[in-house]
Amino acid sequence: MNILVLSHMYPSNFNKISGVFVHKQVKELISLGCNVKVISPIPWAGFPLNIINKKWNKYSKVPYQDVLDGVEVYYPRYIEFPRGYFFDKSGQRMYKAIKNLVYELNQKFKFDIIHSHVALPDGYCGMLLSKELNIPYVITVHGQDFQNTICKNDKLKKSVFKVLDKADKVITVSNKLKNIVSDTNFYHKIDVINNGIDIEDTMVLNNDKALEKIDVLSVSNLIKTKGIDLNIRAINVLVKKHPNIKYYIIGDGPEKEHLLEMVKKYNLLKNIIFLGQLDHKKVMEYMSKCKVFSMPSWKEGFGVVYLEAMLQGKPVIGVKGEGIEDVINNKENGILVSPNNVEELVISIEKLLDDKKYSNYVGNNAKLTVVNKFTWIRTAEKTLQIYNEII
Repeated sequence: MNILVLSHMYPSNFNKISGVFVHKQVKELISLGCNVKVISPIPWAGFPLNIINKKWNKYSKVPYQDVLDGVEVYYPRYIEFPRGYFFDKSGQRMYKAIKNLVYELNQKFKFDIIHSHVALPDGYCGMLLSKELNIPYVITVHGQDFQNTICKNDKLKKSVFKVLDKADKVITVSNKLKNIVSDTNFYHKIDVINNGIDIEDTMVLNNDKALEKIDVLSVSNLIKTKGIDLNIRAINVLVKKHPNIKYYIIGDGPEKEHLLEMVKKYNLLKNIIFLGQLDHKKVMEYMSKCKVFSMPSWKEGFGVVYLEAMLQGKPVIGVKGEGIEDVINNKENGILVSPNNVEELVISIEKLLDDKKYSNYVGNNAKLTVVNKFTWIRTAEKTLQIYNEII
């Protein structure tokens, strides 16, 4: 089966972790015998953008074509505007930029299906290509489309819903996302396929013995919805009873300065350590050393990072009503707290730190859950089944 994957979120030399979940699925589809070509359009960054803006300068250095772990990836340029201006038309701009490349590839490989990751802009582009080439198309919604894009204005909502109405099949990575659009015409076309992890790439066998004691760990972009501020508030309570408690924060983002100010305000500089953005291997080493993984994110489509911590046999704390609810059976293989509830967070962290037997019970169940149900090969098998049904 020949598959064209469209995803502006895909690893490159600009950002090696962007869309790595798409890359993992593509690799497993190839292992199942599929021939997959990936087109990952990136913003055009010519003069003067490549001079005046560091981020756009990095865009300009991404090669047009590359091979990642045996996957052939194309990075054509399309016109995009900073801060999401004219985003409702981004799919059309992407289509105009890549259509010649797609026609050329299609002449060689005769694609059986187009799979876009996110509805806007990639899905809109896929919809136009599907109509032009008479190839069925599938869209995976990872969270942004339903949790942010459709909430911004009616133009964006109409664009997203148009794409999904015309799709042959829609995939969401959690039941939470599916239920957001339960009153739509395309709801009956939605299948839930949770994200997974690569066990060999994620499991840590040789720990870095130089790492210090880590009581609590979080790994995320430092944005408001991840709930890192809630963890800091919880540590501010717990430190009274556990004066030597250590909370490590991995990640970077726009909330970092605000979070640092909180730590200073609470006088927790000795208890809370910011590590910045780390490579995947180092992140896994820190996970393997922590006692509790806590990310009380109150706007999470799914959250692969929870699975990564669970695979290390760690008890994780997530939030009720979010995507991770598909994975966690509360108090059995993880803990679910109410959104924005510091009191529940304090109780949960303290219970896991103080009761080693209970913590081990939850962590062991967590590991078994991931190994048995949430791997990329299982995700790829379910996706391939959908392709076959459509074709």
